[in-house]
Amino acid sequence: METPAEQTTANEMPGRHTDLLKDALSLWDELRELSQAHFRLAALETQRAGMSLVTMIVLGVMLAVLLNVVWFGLMTIVVFGLIEHGFDTGNAILLAIACSLLLILILIGAIRRNSHYLQFPAIVRSLQSAASLDSDVRES
Repeated sequence: METPAEQTTANEMPGRHTDLLKDALSLWDELRELSQAHFRLAALETQRAGMSLVTMIVLGVMLAVLLNVVWFGLMTIVVFGLIEHGFDTGNAILLAIACSLLLILILIGAIRRNSHYLQFPAIVRSLQSAASLDSDVRES
């Protein structure tokens, strides 16, 4: 024969399971909605980043065109100044071209020096030292 306490516990068990199931389903729905919100946010951020990248590229192209105009203007002034000081027109143009080529070589050198850092040298060294330590430990 069951005591009243045992009857109460037996009667409450199905209710607990349904409450637990409802809580689990509710938690699952909230988790799904939260993940959907994160995906929507990521999509919007990606769209915004793409639009910003396109804007930056367009502005960069415009800047490059304007810098070319300024450079050509400066070289024209230099050529006219050289002609006024007695240089032949062809020689003045060649001197302006030579100065431009010299500046190009200097800029290429600066780019090459800085390109080394694109290979993440500190990380590569740290990984190589960690790998050499692991191989030293295995050999011992």
